[in-house]
Amino acid sequence: MKKASLFTMVILLIVVMGLSGCGGGNKEKTSNNQPAKTNESKGSTDTATKSEPKKVIFWTFVDAHQKFYESMADSWNESHPDEQIALEATTIPYDDMHTKLLLALQSGVGAPDLVDIEQSKFPNFMKGKPQLVSLNDILEPELGNIVKSRVDIYSKDGTYYGIDYHVGATVMYYNKEILDQAGVNADDIKLWSDMETAGKQVLEKTGKPMITFEGNGNWSWWPAISQQSSDQVDADGNVTVDNPINVKTMEFFQKLVKEGVAAVAPGAGHDTEEYFGYMDSGSAASVFMPFWFMNRFTDHIPDLKGKVIIRPMPAWEEGGNRSAGMGGTATSITNQTKEEALLKKFLSYAKLSKEGNIQIWKQLGFDPIRTDVWTDPAMKEANKFTDYFGNDIFDTLISVKDEIAPVNIREKSPEVFDAVRNKAMPEIFKDLKDPAQVLKDVQASLK
Repeated sequence: MKKASLFTMVILLIVVMGLSGCGGGNKEKTSNNQPAKTNESKGSTDTATKSEPKKVIFWTFVDAHQKFYESMADSWNESHPDEQIALEATTIPYDDMHTKLLLALQSGVGAPDLVDIEQSKFPNFMKGKPQLVSLNDILEPELGNIVKSRVDIYSKDGTYYGIDYHVGATVMYYNKEILDQAGVNADDIKLWSDMETAGKQVLEKTGKPMITFEGNGNWSWWPAISQQSSDQVDADGNVTVDNPINVKTMEFFQKLVKEGVAAVAPGAGHDTEEYFGYMDSGSAASVFMPFWFMNRFTDHIPDLKGKVIIRPMPAWEEGGNRSAGMGGTATSITNQTKEEALLKKFLSYAKLSKEGNIQIWKQLGFDPIRTDVWTDPAMKEANKFTDYFGNDIFDTLISVKDEIAPVNIREKSPEVFDAVRNKAMPEIFKDLKDPAQVLKDVQASLK
């Protein structure tokens, strides 16, 4: 009996060990206590389940945008092993890209899956039936969290076709060193009339102009009229270049130039090497430009680091708007993609999620469209922008977030923009012609 019992125990031990070995070799490591798949179903011994990556073609005209999306694709792939993306991003020169895209959409062949479209070019893609995918299903649930005007400009007949990188809130950039020399406090400049008064004091004490205007751009005109709920075209697409608000605004700005309170930017624009050198040498006390202009200071005007502060624009009247949303680039999905559902998830992840919006600030230095992240501690973490301007940048944005009115982008807009840049601004600021007559002539030419 003892020999039989011993024999039986040995056999049982061998069987148990065999079963244990089979079980351990046929399971994969898992996380979150989820059941593991067998090697037969997986076909390998990988420790994570990953799908075959879906190829996604992305076009942009900004190298920094390409790097941002490549970063977000890597992040997406790490957290979405079953919905992998193989992003093939290309940066193409501005005009070439928009022309190439328009031809591809019109022909129905050769368009990318995902694409950046600049604001002033967007109306060209809204003519007839847009060849872009509706984004209402991912945008509408987030409208309460974002600056709605920044997606309205990429819509048609209630359908949203693009999501911007930023708000583009226009702010004042003051050279505090110059203001201190003149005994001027930037926080006392509440109205544009205060700007004129302060400017005369700065000119008298330092011999320098208070502010600069562009001689061939849109940024010294559009934000100022947008503050007053005016525009270059109305909601119906009618040209409104010479309306009374616009005329009065440009008459006042030209007056500042004649007084020496304002100067025309060297190079005629705020985005020229001549202007960067001019400001870097401390030649003017301020400029108003959209939020994205910060990286021009950090990258091209290094000597003003620690000297420039960001504040709201002056209002035109008590209680008036102190900012305006300017510029922008929408990311859209074309109707030629075969991965619409996946791209909507990815675009929402990159442009609408909290983390995506924080990354837009960290990587690009933009004011993200999701305003609830403006108070996130991450926005005050040290980076090249806080090092340059201080860590109260988003305090200024929070103070004006309800004062950023939408602008009208319509089919006629690209033609209007060109006429304002190339005729109206040079004649008003450089030639000092009568603003009312100049704007009347531009209006007539556009009609």
